Amino acid sequence: MLDKTTGIVLGITAYSDKISLVHVYTERYGRVSYALPLQQGKRSRLMRALFTPFAILHIDGENKPGRDIQRIRDVQTAVPVPQLHYDPVKNAITLFLSEFILKAIREPEPNPALFDFLLQSVQFLHLMEEGKANFHLCFLIELTAYMGFYPNVSDYGEGRFFDLLNGVFSVSRPDHAYFLPPEEAGRFYQIMRMNYSNLHLFRFHRNERTAVLDYIISYFRLHHDGFADLKSLEVLKALFD
Repeated sequence: MLDKTTGIVLGITAYSDKISLVHVYTERYGRVSYALPLQQGKRSRLMRALFTPFAILHIDGENKPGRDIQRIRDVQTAVPVPQLHYDPVKNAITLFLSEFILKAIREPEPNPALFDFLLQSVQFLHLMEEGKANFHLCFLIELTAYMGFYPNVSDYGEGRFFDLLNGVFSVSRPDHAYFLPPEEAGRFYQIMRMNYSNLHLFRFHRNERTAVLDYIISYFRLHHDGFADLKSLEVLKALFD
């Protein structure tokens, strides 16, 4: 059926010599893959230009249950976010996080709370000025809550280990290899104290920020089967190195 929804663009992948697939997290349908024609007409070119990572769009299209690829009838910008592409730091973060979400969120079912979180996060990143280098760390920790494996911080104490496998802090060293020793566990706990209003208050050296990002990615991989490698990760790390 024809229907309208708001969506956040996650990325585009090649499909055939006639179409690409644009992957969008939508308000009404969750993650959706739309066919994007590769025709050279003016309308097709204008439509393709709108599908940049983290673009917020109103999409008028077909949404047939059980079909893997849906069709687009029309698309318009819902909320302009130009700073995500003009600002080099925000652009690198946008490319990394949109790829991360694309690999992490596979389910087509709608999740209004997750959509609201993504929508607010994209708009906040667009507008923010201070603390940009910490945004992706805070975002990923918050995302774990919507994925069902937010770390348990209630047992944190100085000198404790962080058990990556079970998502808890521990007085004793876990009996497996997936843990952070006390110093790294303390840094990980600092990240979990972040929110979008206090990002600018946290200061990390570049190597510390890179290490924490690696911890978070390891945590996702332990709790999310089949989480693939991220092509944009090295670009993001190079920006802050």
